[in-house]
Amino acid sequence: MRVLVELKAMSNCVYDLMYHHKLQGFLYSLLAGSKYADLHDRRGYKFFCFSNIFPSVDMHQGDMRRFLISSPDVGLIGVFVKGLNSIQRSKERVNIGEMSFSVESVLVLEPQVNSSCVLVAGTPIVVRIPKANYAHYGIVPPEDYEYVYWRKQYPLEAFVKEIEDNLLKKYNQYHNTKLEPFPIFEQFEFQKQVCTHLVIDGKESKIFGSLWRFQFNALSEGQMRLLEFGINSGFGELNSMGFGFMNIMKQ
Repeated sequence: MRVLVELKAMSNCVYDLMYHHKLQGFLYSLLAGSKYADLHDRRGYKFFCFSNIFPSVDMHQGDMRRFLISSPDVGLIGVFVKGLNSIQRSKERVNIGEMSFSVESVLVLEPQVNSSCVLVAGTPIVVRIPKANYAHYGIVPPEDYEYVYWRKQYPLEAFVKEIEDNLLKKYNQYHNTKLEPFPIFEQFEFQKQVCTHLVIDGKESKIFGSLWRFQFNALSEGQMRLLEFGINSGFGELNSMGFGFMNIMKQ
């Protein structure tokens, strides 16, 4: 399930490319007073993701922008919607860094995965390969890192295996199941590598991710359930910071 939020720019401003942490902070603020109020501090996966604020260009007062929030947790989506509706009614200003908006509309969507479909990464998919798996994939990093971000110079097998394992682990944790690994991704197209700069607590970090297009044909019921969970929770890691947000391409 996901929420489409329509925003209107309150003033002229430059598009903030380092908005991730700021938008994440705004979303967590919507959870205050709910049973999800401590979600930020809970260990493990947060089970939500969000898209870019689009279109990602500088704006003038009155320009319209949109972004999406996704989650497999209907209750969490409900809390986000309640908070956004309250802001819309009160005409409260929403500040995302230097960007300032009013909330114009809030719409709940329920995209569904069909047996044949195409999924496209709306934001970079982040995969971190732990040191314990370097030898298995033949990876020799330039320094003794605890993990490396998957990049195009590393084996494709590493990306596919790590993203499948991550998706299954999240699914099992959320549903309290013990599904064994099985093939999920069969046809995929690498589009480009992306380096995103984040400023957290005054320190800048580089996050390496990649954009992909995935095609699926004749999916089983189990595969469809897993992928539908994936487009709601996000692919790869750092989903609650807006990475790995997925879209279903219209046929």
